[in-house]
Formats: sequence, C-alpha cells, structure tokens
Amino acid sequence: MKLRQSLLWPLAVPYGAAAWMRAAAYEAGLLRGKRLNANVISVGNLTVGGTGKTPMVLWMAQRLREEGKKVGILTRGYRGGDGANRSASDEVQLLKERLGEQVAFGVGPDRYAHGSELAARGVDWFVLDDGFQHLQLKRDVDVLLVDATNPFGGGRLLPAGRMREPKTALGRADVIVITRSERTPAVEAAIRRDSDAPLFYAHTEFGDVRFVAVGGRAGEQVPLARDRKWFAFCGIGNPQAFLADLREWGFKTVGPRFFRDHHRYTQEEIDDLAREARAAGADGLICTEKDRFNLASVGSLPMETAYCQISLRVNRAEEFWGEVETLAAISRSKRL
Repeated sequence: MKLRQSLLWPLAVPYGAAAWMRAAAYEAGLLRGKRLNANVISVGNLTVGGTGKTPMVLWMAQRLREEGKKVGILTRGYRGGDGANRSASDEVQLLKERLGEQVAFGVGPDRYAHGSELAARGVDWFVLDDGFQHLQLKRDVDVLLVDATNPFGGGRLLPAGRMREPKTALGRADVIVITRSERTPAVEAAIRRDSDAPLFYAHTEFGDVRFVAVGGRAGEQVPLARDRKWFAFCGIGNPQAFLADLREWGFKTVGPRFFRDHHRYTQEEIDDLAREARAAGADGLICTEKDRFNLASVGSLPMETAYCQISLRVNRAEEFWGEVETLAAISRSKRL
C-alpha cells in the first residue's frame, strides 16, 4: 500500500459504511427512487472510471435504435457547473457525434427530471449512463461492468482506492459484463462470491485511426503504416488499457504520458508532448477518441496527432441482449 493510500485508508472506512447504508436504505424502502414512464437500462460499475461504460452505452443505444425504439441517454456529464459545461464533456460529445440525431440526450445531475422531459416527447427506452450508484432513479435492468485487467481497483474504497462501493454491491446487478477479456476464471470466481447474475464478456475492437485537426476536430483517416512509431498519451480512467489495446492492434509506441481522467489539454502541454515525442524518435502523437474532444482549446498541433476510434464487441451478443430484454419485460409487467 502506497503512503498516500495508507494515509487515506481511515477515511475509506466511513465512506464504505455510508455507501452500504445508503444502498440498504433504498433496498428496504426507507429511501425511494423515482420511476419514469419508460424502460430504463442502467450501465455502471463499482470502480472509478475505465471499465468501458461509454462503448457499452453506445452499443446499447445503437441496438435499441436498430429495433425501432425511441431512445434516450441519461448522463450526468463529467464537469460540474452549468448544463453547457456538462453537455460539452468528452463522453457526451463522443456519444452525440457517433449517434447523431438518432438518440435524445438528457444531461445533468437530475436524471429523473431530464428523463421525464424526454419521455413526454415520446422516448420510451433509456440508457442510464454510469447509473449503478444513482439509486434515485429506478431502473428495469442493472448491467454492471467489471474490467478484467483491474476488476476491483485493488480492493480499496474511495478515497484510498478506486472502489465506489464494497464488493458485496455486486449482488444488486442483474447482468454482469466482464470487459477487456475473452475469459477470466479467477475474476468469475471472485464475482460469484457475491453474485449469481448471468455473466458475459466484451472487449474493445479497433475501428479506425484519424488525424486530429486544430481545435480537436476530426481529420482525415490515417494510412496504417505499421512501421510508424507513435508517442501515446491519454487522460482516461484506465490508461494502461489504452496501451494494451495499441499493442494488441500492432501499433509501435513510445512514451507514454498519462493525465487525469477528462483532462483538458493546453497548448503548452501539447508542445511539451511533441518535444518529448521527437526526442523518443516518434513520428506522431496518438490518443483516445475521448481525448480528441479535450484538445478543443489547442490552437496548433506541432506534429501529426491521431486518435483511435473503437467499438465494443459483446460475446454471445444475442444471448446477452435477450437476457436484458427479458429482464426489462419482467420488470415492466410488475409495474403495470
């Protein structure tokens, strides 16, 4: 345990107790969530960042649209402050760019209020982004993601570690998806100590690489010369997963350099990254698609900068989706 974690460990004890008591109060009906007049599928996790929530939300929204449903995404948005700042968060921008006008968005901390507005406009299926701990809004299906590369954030609760809730909270999940793996028996065994929910697997797939234009705009597609060397940087919840993906996809990388999740880059930082990349013999900079939106305030790019566009592949996808729809139908029948 690092010194910082040792110093913060005493604070994790009351944090864990408070999280457990809050969940228990909702379970016992002492606190009551609000119900939308629509179907709600929650996508969440037990740890802070980095499990693949955004690709899963995107996958679900696309699947619902393919079935002809009127879909809305409810998300808090990353940054606090007014709605404009939240709507401009990297994850919201990514989802809006990928989904276009197909899906309605409710962005802000009061997901019930935003959901009610969208339901009044005809939205009948919602994907609740990062919703596992948002018990104020009732859901029909709780889908919980567990990252196989770091399933329980070292087992320590906030602020000493990355766990938002004790591992026993796995018992609330209706369906559990282990991400970034094809099969991990050890993670399955750890999950089974607290949950008997159906288990599925999913992992990210390489889609495209594009140059970043000035202001964080999408540029042209990058010719995939495998002998090209890239300096990797990112500001995401699980940066090591990005590096692992790049290696799996056959990219030659140097660096890397990591920033805090959702980091907004400055011109000075990009200039510094370029100097470091050239010193390491790199031909260009490469980051995640989410990082691209956080380059909006950068006025010039001192060397070629690219981003990876990814998608999610769910193993046994039809079985997984059938499970989600069945659970939603059962929940719907109980409230009719």
